[in-house]
Amino acid sequence: MPDPKLSDPKLHIVLYEPQIPHNAGGVGRTCVAVGAKLWFVRPLGFQFDDRHLRRAGLDYWQHLDWEAVDDWTALRERLPGCRPWFFSKRAVASYTSAQFGRGDVLVFGSESQGLPPSLLLSDQDRCLRIPIEPDARSLNLSVSVAVIAFEAKRQWER
Repeated sequence: MPDPKLSDPKLHIVLYEPQIPHNAGGVGRTCVAVGAKLWFVRPLGFQFDDRHLRRAGLDYWQHLDWEAVDDWTALRERLPGCRPWFFSKRAVASYTSAQFGRGDVLVFGSESQGLPPSLLLSDQDRCLRIPIEPDARSLNLSVSVAVIAFEAKRQWER
């Protein structure tokens, strides 16, 4: 019998073409902590048997609901009707302006490239950023996911 926590995720977190296994492992831990399903959109910069990926996730992988898809189209087919939130340092609106709901899809780009412009331009009113000081080029991917995932959780628990 499937674990009921895994069959109805509170949130969907998408890593679009992630490159670094440590980040993916850290995101996996965050997903378990907030009840989210983790999606990987290929190509990936690692294999799922990568020891760094497993080590970063510690013993959380047995509790993680995750799935890998070949491309953006395949993800949209698996999540029909979703209107994803896109996170980018190039976005104008802050994540604090968004109202997150259960079942939302949060999309984060690769560590070196971010999200492709085609995705960001597809739904500009759903593009958000995490405001940071000018001297910081960006935040670590796993940190960014944690900031947003726990903000979504905070909003649900009001």
